[in-house]
Amino acid sequence: MAEFILRHMCCEAGVEADFEIASAAVSTEEIGNDIYPPAKRVLTAHGIPFSHRAARQITKADFDTYDYIICADRSNIRIMEYRFDSSVLEHSHAQVSMMMEWAGQSRDVSDPWYTGDFETAYQDIHDSCKAILQTLTE
Repeated sequence: MAEFILRHMCCEAGVEADFEIASAAVSTEEIGNDIYPPAKRVLTAHGIPFSHRAARQITKADFDTYDYIICADRSNIRIMEYRFDSSVLEHSHAQVSMMMEWAGQSRDVSDPWYTGDFETAYQDIHDSCKAILQTLTE
């Protein structure tokens, strides 16, 4: 959801050409899959446009390609630390952070996989994306 929420916010602010926004999984379980149907329903309910996409896994190259790698939860960072040499994260071009930190909170994004509550996840992501855009366009 975050990719499409942030992309939509950038379009509304007229700064879409200034950003390259992408998402990637840390695990392989969803590789090739489209957006989960309940997430599509929440995006639609909030007027957020989205397109078909095939999930991909994060690569070492992403740490040199992107300025920011923003994680929804602490397990994302732990998995990346396990998967990649610790120097990849420590010495990468990208700044690795937690999504909710951008919104001034030190917690994970509410996980809809366990709760089924995609609306709360949407609100967490929306608030964080709003803060990300505000910070990066100041």
